[in-house]
Amino acid sequence: MICCGGSLAFVLGTFIAWRTLAIVGVVPCLVQLVGLLLIPESPRWLARFGHPGAFTGALQTLRGHGTDISEEASEIKVFTEKLQRLPKSKMLDLFQKEYIRAVIAGVGLMALQQLGGVNGVLFYASEVFVSAGFSSGNTGTVAMAVVQVPMVGLGVLLMDKAGRRPLLMISAAGTCVGCLLVGLSFLSKEQHWERDLNVLALAGLLVFIGSFSLGMGGIPWVIMSEIFPINMKGSAGSLVTLVSWLGSWIVSYAFNFLLIWSSYGTFFIFAAICGLTVVFVHRLVPETKGRTLEEIQASMNSSLTPFHKY
Repeated sequence: MICCGGSLAFVLGTFIAWRTLAIVGVVPCLVQLVGLLLIPESPRWLARFGHPGAFTGALQTLRGHGTDISEEASEIKVFTEKLQRLPKSKMLDLFQKEYIRAVIAGVGLMALQQLGGVNGVLFYASEVFVSAGFSSGNTGTVAMAVVQVPMVGLGVLLMDKAGRRPLLMISAAGTCVGCLLVGLSFLSKEQHWERDLNVLALAGLLVFIGSFSLGMGGIPWVIMSEIFPINMKGSAGSLVTLVSWLGSWIVSYAFNFLLIWSSYGTFFIFAAICGLTVVFVHRLVPETKGRTLEEIQASMNSSLTPFHKY
């Protein structure tokens, strides 16, 4: 739904002014605000903090009043009891020996996701197309929006069939190729080659966005939720989210300055980072498809076995 909303904003932005678009964006926020009043409290939260009656009622509401919830309720109670027996985690606990490889995999993957330039491309797509020689950026941004949604859907379908790691590597390799094509387009324009290759900018950005949507957009968040023990997920999620938004801010802030410095150099740098992501995933990110937390932890805590063999 996030992808659909973003793509819709791209399309609407070609027809209406940005101030009007900002006002339109308030509408789903208001709908969501009203909808929150109708959503019951999390059953897991109620079970964890000792509200058995409210826990049963909330779970029954979510599953439907004619549904037998006894088995699921029992599983949730067992989970919360196990969680309460575990020691409470702090942010610094993530840097203990048994968690450090998970931190490297989760934080590194999220940092590379952002430093590959995705938010710079998304936020300044229209300017990139104009800089590449197009009279308007509207056609390109609409094309990006059209490509994005089906590629996200394809990624969701393939994630549990192909596995997380192969999809991540294919996605990162695709973003690398896309950045190289855009960089080549800008290089041809700057070097005044006989034939400008501005069509490569359009092709490159479509390849970049399509490839990113296939795997690098969502799978890092899935992996992050699967590689940490249940008592560390809160701290790990906070750290990973911080790194993600910090990386997003750095790229968004620096993108225009980088384009002024060297338009083709900017995208060649992003291509190098995307290429590094392929190597990083191959060497340091474990496969989590169809594996228990214990199996994932065992593979990461083994100092003798490289991740790429799992």
